[in-house]
Amino acid sequence: MTYDEESSIAKRALDLAQSAFVAARGGDSDTLASLIERGLPPNLRNDKGDSLLMLASYYGNLDSTRLLLRLGANPELRNDRGQSPLCGVCFKGDLELATALLDGGAQVDSSGPDGKTALMFAAMFDRDELVALLLARGADRQRQDAMGASAVSLAEAMGASRVLARLR
Repeated sequence: MTYDEESSIAKRALDLAQSAFVAARGGDSDTLASLIERGLPPNLRNDKGDSLLMLASYYGNLDSTRLLLRLGANPELRNDRGQSPLCGVCFKGDLELATALLDGGAQVDSSGPDGKTALMFAAMFDRDELVALLLARGADRQRQDAMGASAVSLAEAMGASRVLARLR
């Protein structure tokens, strides 16, 4: 194989991967399904470590998130900053996506390098329904992040008053 042939194959592979990332962000489940069925890995990551599942869930694409989970995407796969899809959707405040990720195998109390869990993100941003979901799924309200902060102390610091009664 010549250098030009190798270069052409590499360019086509990058174009294919790029189309998958665009489909994940845009919620194009049909394109995602087709690409994965043709052999694209469901845990493909971009240059920032964001997986297809991270992009689909963070951008609010419930159908694509469910599809990726069904096709074997790992809900615990973190990006280069240690962020998980579940923490991302709790930051964004999407109850349906959080439920889908938990149903798809996301661990309720997993955390990144900073020790923050999905419950902590939901608490900080006063996401009462998410806090209720996470607690119902077994989230540890006493857990502390790397700096010793709990969901309660983070909610207090951010003035997230709706969730405090539920957390205490």
